[in-house]
Amino acid sequence: MNPGDFHGSTQKELLKKDRPLSSKYADLFVGKKGLWALFKFEFINLFITPVPGAFGLTLRKVFYPRLLKKVGKGVVFGRNVTLRHPHKIVIGDNTFIDDYAVLDAKGEANEGIRIGANVYIGRDTILSCKEGSIDVGDYSNISANCSLLSETEIRIGKYCFLAGECYLVAGGNHNFTDTSKPMMFQPSFAKGGIKIDEDVWLGAGVIVLDGIAIGRGSVVGAGAVVAASLPEYSYALGNRALRIRDRRELIKTESV
Repeated sequence: MNPGDFHGSTQKELLKKDRPLSSKYADLFVGKKGLWALFKFEFINLFITPVPGAFGLTLRKVFYPRLLKKVGKGVVFGRNVTLRHPHKIVIGDNTFIDDYAVLDAKGEANEGIRIGANVYIGRDTILSCKEGSIDVGDYSNISANCSLLSETEIRIGKYCFLAGECYLVAGGNHNFTDTSKPMMFQPSFAKGGIKIDEDVWLGAGVIVLDGIAIGRGSVVGAGAVVAASLPEYSYALGNRALRIRDRRELIKTESV
């Protein structure tokens, strides 16, 4: 099993045996070389990130801009927000990042995370890059417990609303044609990322798959799986119905 078969994952880095743990930690979390970058990251996470109440909000308003690439005026950071590769994170004016959110801009050559102005990022929501980028437009609202995972690109337009527990994944498609090898060690591939236009509402628990575009003004009902692109002003409802086939027969059929 070759750790290099993982694409842009934390697991890939941790499986490498030729580097000390401190070096792996710096690459995964800090993203910048040098003792000063590491010290500043560690100091803020140890003494500033967990502080509760108004005092904690004030401290993070002062210290977080020293880690992030760019922070606008009036930005509020809740308690225990996780930052990874913070030098690739841009946040616009008057945006609110709630407690326990994760902003993970991890990658060697990616753009990272850009959050516009007047945006709300809910409690326990995860924005995670694995060599990809995430762009959230002005005035958008991403509710609690959402996950946006990008190996390529996720772009959300202005005035969008994602209800709780939405899941967007751009990339992460694993080949499974070789039944002699675990799927996690087979090549992964992307289908073009996710693009959501302005003024879109995704109901609670919506899943958006890689390669999908959702047009302006669309509404997607709770619990739907968006597996095909939607034109402007769509009103899409549905449930999760499984179609069960034998994986081995599927491989034979598609290879003919």
